[in-house]
Amino acid sequence: MSDLVEKICNEIDAAREELVTLCAALVAAPSVNPPGRTAEVAPIVRGYLAGEGIPCETVQADDEAPNVIATITGGNTARTSGGRHVIYNAHMDTMEAGDESAWTVPVMRLTRRDGRLYGLGMGNMKGALAAMCLASGALHRHRAAWNGRLTMTAVSDEVMFGERGTVYLLRKRPDLAGDFLISGEGPGFMGLAPAEKGLLWLDLDVRAGGGHASRALRGETAVMKLAAVLARLDAMNDTYATLPDELVGVSGGEGNLGLRLSLNAGTIAAGTVRSQVATRARAEIDIRLPPGITAEACTEMIRKEPPGVSVAVVNGWNANWTALDHPLVVALAAAAQAIRGEKPPLVVRLPGSDARRWRDLGVPAVCYGPQPTLSAGIDDYVNEQDVVDCAKIYARAALALMGEAARPAGT
Repeated sequence: MSDLVEKICNEIDAAREELVTLCAALVAAPSVNPPGRTAEVAPIVRGYLAGEGIPCETVQADDEAPNVIATITGGNTARTSGGRHVIYNAHMDTMEAGDESAWTVPVMRLTRRDGRLYGLGMGNMKGALAAMCLASGALHRHRAAWNGRLTMTAVSDEVMFGERGTVYLLRKRPDLAGDFLISGEGPGFMGLAPAEKGLLWLDLDVRAGGGHASRALRGETAVMKLAAVLARLDAMNDTYATLPDELVGVSGGEGNLGLRLSLNAGTIAAGTVRSQVATRARAEIDIRLPPGITAEACTEMIRKEPPGVSVAVVNGWNANWTALDHPLVVALAAAAQAIRGEKPPLVVRLPGSDARRWRDLGVPAVCYGPQPTLSAGIDDYVNEQDVVDCAKIYARAALALMGEAARPAGT
């Protein structure tokens, strides 16, 4: 470990209580999406970074959804190599709490207990947001010792795939594409995700003749036709992908879910009263696509359903990834191993993330963060030590990457 890395890691360890205080402030600031209002979170992020002497900017589509940017430029002009631009990315909005009566801790107040930090958004992803703030502060204090640029981006409107966050930010500030993107979106269990599943949202619409329920025929009503379609589609949940060459060796994670197509009928609507045959039945379908299965191929497969079934594409994109041997993946894995004593598993992240926005621009991106399980839920939490470790890993990886030559994503 170099003297610089050791100093930074020691400073982060010493700032544990400061980190917990920051997490408490972030949890107490509501930012549920919808509606996605992050106007109370952004000042906390700006205040922390300003307290470290880091100048901040705000880029926003509207007052309700600000995006915070903080760029640090290294001052070691004696170095003639390196100087790459590393981007940290974390979102400030959170999912809904779900059934609050099922929570055993306060939803909007940090609870520190048994090595865990509980509170809405801690897993997804205010824990990682705090860790990136801490890493940015430590790197800023030692900026004279390194060459390159680091930009911290704290964005809005991520959890509902909105347009006011990273999408707006990159449109207004293309300079923030950078050379490497580190997203704090943890894939769970402290894995490192160089890849994530794609998404396909479809609306199914089935129509049939109506009439009184006493005249219903087997398989002829709109509802039963839709039920038959859904039963056939359910079989697609057994579909596994053949991985692209650059991802051979990546893990599907728990239950091998990262390598399997998953299809869910999220909502179903039909009919008005019990005794009438519904003339129309609709279903909203969510499909998550592993690397190796495209949205186009999946859509065409479903459109082979019998006549009378309308299939409309609402949203979608393909799985996306950065090659396992890319310097970004190697640097993050090495940093994690150095701090935690073992290599993180390389996995396919199940939900989507803003890392995709950078990969779409050809910028290599990875997801790594303290979310403890595959997704947040009741009694949302992180392990406190994981947040501290992430701050050190983010800092260590950034220092390594700022000396790397750029290489396109997926190569």
